[in-house]
Amino acid sequence: MRILTAAEMQTMDRLTIDEIGIPGRLLMESAGRGATRCFLERIYRARGRVGVVAGRGNNGGDGFVMARHLAQRDIEVEVFLLASRDRVGGDAQTNLALLQDLGVPVIEMPDDAALAAHQRRMRHIHYWIDAIFGTGLNAEVRDYFRSVIDFINSLNRPVFAVDVPSGLHADTGQPCGICIRAAATATFGFAKIGHVIQAGQSACGVVDIIDIGIPKKVADRSTPRHHLVTGDLVQTILPRRRPDCHKGDTGHALVVAASPGKTGAAAMAATSALRAGAGLVTLGIPQRLNPLLETMVIEAMTLPLPDNSGGALTEAAFDAIVDISKNMRSIAIGPGLGTDPETRALVHRMVRHVPLPMVVDADGLNHLVGHLELLKERDAATILTPHPGEMARLIGTTPARVQADRIGAARDLAVQCRIHVVLKGARTVIADPDGVVWINPTGNPGMASGGMGDVLTGAAAGLLSQGCAPLDAAISAVYLHGLAADLLAADARQGFLATDVMNALPRAIQTALDDPMPPIVNGPWL
Repeated sequence: MRILTAAEMQTMDRLTIDEIGIPGRLLMESAGRGATRCFLERIYRARGRVGVVAGRGNNGGDGFVMARHLAQRDIEVEVFLLASRDRVGGDAQTNLALLQDLGVPVIEMPDDAALAAHQRRMRHIHYWIDAIFGTGLNAEVRDYFRSVIDFINSLNRPVFAVDVPSGLHADTGQPCGICIRAAATATFGFAKIGHVIQAGQSACGVVDIIDIGIPKKVADRSTPRHHLVTGDLVQTILPRRRPDCHKGDTGHALVVAASPGKTGAAAMAATSALRAGAGLVTLGIPQRLNPLLETMVIEAMTLPLPDNSGGALTEAAFDAIVDISKNMRSIAIGPGLGTDPETRALVHRMVRHVPLPMVVDADGLNHLVGHLELLKERDAATILTPHPGEMARLIGTTPARVQADRIGAARDLAVQCRIHVVLKGARTVIADPDGVVWINPTGNPGMASGGMGDVLTGAAAGLLSQGCAPLDAAISAVYLHGLAADLLAADARQGFLATDVMNALPRAIQTALDDPMPPIVNGPWL
């Protein structure tokens, strides 16, 4: 499902009005009417007073339309206008005038003194509609407006946001200093990036998308660069098995992993590839760890490889890896691999010379720090799966800066190195070499546990081995990984393990095939 930036949505509105000839007032009426329906369905549970806190722009105009429709349903509603009436213009002014004709109270509240004077009245409001700022806000909320938002939040009443919670940056999902905490949000035309990423997902609550009449020919003129991964999309990607297929048809994946103390990561990655549907998996490991790992993995095969006295893989393993990879469809590098310098030399040679679709995670990523040029030399597709700390090391910044612009960080690395980047975390971001981004809605806080990344790495390698295109494998692996955890979270919100998620992958695959829009735990469903 496409999601838009604020600028992209503004362009669609302008084209609809200027080129198609649909009046802006009609779009505002459709927005307000649709938002009213959502407010009644999502928020208004019992009779009570409704307050619309409105700015003087078009977002306020949408709020005026909502106030009118609520009044026509005999719901007690009043508007708190954060400006004087004479500063409201355009279509918003037209809808404000209609409220006066209907006898809807409009309280002018343009400054701190007015806010202080009306706070007692505002405390008796049962439900709030936030129509202060729209999606165009891109500067920090200060002074009077900050005081208003802080006061509304302090009331602990249900708040319904119009288009986007006021103060939330529509493109980054970050508060502009402060933002409204909404229980539900109605947005218009298309979802915006801020609705589905980072802090935005909790600030928005449940998000509904209102069709306001943007013509298809207008929408189709834009080339979407941001998408929300949906069950419908994943359902079309997942491999289907013929009745007569066998293990040779479903691919053979190679996982190069493990060092002393980190054998579990290797075992989980290998087993996860099988759980994701790979027909065969070979686990390439330090030879002195082979006796141990043979007891940890039952279905996967092991390939003992040359190691050093510390039990780390060495460059001497390269020839054996190249030889066996001739019979493989994918390779995963990194889980539990360790950071020994001799292993680094091996990783560099594999990245440069193994011509298989490749997933690189964990210590495989650490070995690439300062050597991103190796990725540009590859002839086959590459998927990197860093968490924010690993991403920060790769691109020479801090985790905080990565988190402040997750989309930008993932996109820049993907474009620079011509690879696919999976930036893990709440609302994982997938970026392709052309700079197009997908945001994943599945997953929950119960996944804050060791080993989850190893499961994702194996799942991606398993899907690659079945013939999935690199982007499809990345999207599907991330979605299924999170969905498996969501299915577990339906019974226990925390305390489940990476191995539990690994073992739930087949159920997640079946769920995605049978029911492409399962419930999302701990997040808005669009």
